[in-house]
Amino acid sequence: MEKEEYKPNHNTKMIQSELITPSEVSGILKINYRKVLDMILMGDIPAYKIGRQYRIHRNDLSSFLKSSKIEKVA
Repeated sequence: MEKEEYKPNHNTKMIQSELITPSEVSGILKINYRKVLDMILMGDIPAYKIGRQYRIHRNDLSSFLKSSKIEKVA
């Protein structure tokens, strides 16, 4: 019996576009890649570990940024 070829569907593509790499996060935040990994390991930025790689959901990054916002100091 032949193995059926994997064909990504619309939902798979949507999920993939919502998951970003630590390298992409470092580019977005303009911080060092190693710092992003440290933030993931410290639990500051939620991430998924897939094999040996991390992926961050765009909504989780957005939530992290909102929680890190500093309000005006008088």
